[in-house]
Amino acid sequence: MNILVLNGPNLNLLGTREPAVYGHATLADVEALCHSAAAERGAEVECRQSNHEGVLIDWVHAAGAAHRAGLLAGIVFNAGAYTHTSVALHDAIKGSGLPVIEVHISNVHAREAFRHHSWLSPVAAGIVVGFGIDGYVLAIDGLLRKARAAAG
Repeated sequence: MNILVLNGPNLNLLGTREPAVYGHATLADVEALCHSAAAERGAEVECRQSNHEGVLIDWVHAAGAAHRAGLLAGIVFNAGAYTHTSVALHDAIKGSGLPVIEVHISNVHAREAFRHHSWLSPVAAGIVVGFGIDGYVLAIDGLLRKARAAAG
């Protein structure tokens, strides 16, 4: 089973950006963790990061087609700040029919008020918040469980 892990804006700065909030792990550490967790569960991941909303939307569209073709279980998606601003990503996920697990490294509900609203949550298959980078592993587990249950 294949999984796409998408990371949005500023996640390329992990390890140096606000380590008190996001920790010291880098994006490379996150990607290595995802590859290892997926392999342990008999799956494969592809990891991508972009600071550009349109690129993320294009990747969601392509992933939707791969899911419909039976080639992709879904997406683990940390959309970063776009979580709180992007109706376009909401629409892309909704339109793709693709299972998406929304993930956040920090507990967004314990932070600034503007981070409490997510445009992605209403169209996400599940949400993992506040477990640091281990949240990606929880999201992979959840996505695989949903995919295997749907496959029967």
